[in-house]
Amino acid sequence: MDLMQIFDLIMKVELSTLLSQYGVYVYAVLFLIIFSETGLVVLFFFPGDTLLFIAGAACATGEMNYFFLMALLIAAAVLGNTLNYHIGKRIGQRAYTHNYRWVNKDALQKTHNFFEKHGGKTIILARFVPVVRTFAPFVAGVSEMTQSRFQFYNITGAALWVVSLVSAGYLFGNTPIVRDNLTTIVMIGVAAAVVPVALGGLYKFGRKMLSR
Repeated sequence: MDLMQIFDLIMKVELSTLLSQYGVYVYAVLFLIIFSETGLVVLFFFPGDTLLFIAGAACATGEMNYFFLMALLIAAAVLGNTLNYHIGKRIGQRAYTHNYRWVNKDALQKTHNFFEKHGGKTIILARFVPVVRTFAPFVAGVSEMTQSRFQFYNITGAALWVVSLVSAGYLFGNTPIVRDNLTTIVMIGVAAAVVPVALGGLYKFGRKMLSR
């Protein structure tokens, strides 16, 4: 079973099944998913918020260790953002002028505007905004934010994001109304990440076609 198949199972709320079959390996998969979403702009569609919530619910049932999971995923989020920052710093302003196929220009511009409005706080605030979360460290690198300043916001944002969502899952993930509608919550999480970008792409495509 590869990473994407396991990711698909997690998003179908079968984390308990995976834990019973693969045990501690699930921790590694969760680490890789959070690291990839925050560290690679091509994987901006991974719904990290929902994943953290589901993992928190698993902690409440005793299937996962609450404190170890949070420490692990905070590390994944910090390291992912750090990688993304250095990629952005290496590419520089060419990110805006070159046509990189792996960079979604609409998402990049959206994050740039967000960054212009909120400054360094974007690194913290973006943790809670799908798509922007993945592009914020990249834009910080492109903008040449200093390493020390970036890491302050990076670590703070990662801790707030992971602790709040894992704790929310721990406290509410197994209540009947939430547990019975968890699949719907997952789908909303996925839609929140994918639909805005898809609509933006369609709008841009439509404008290009009409201008011909």
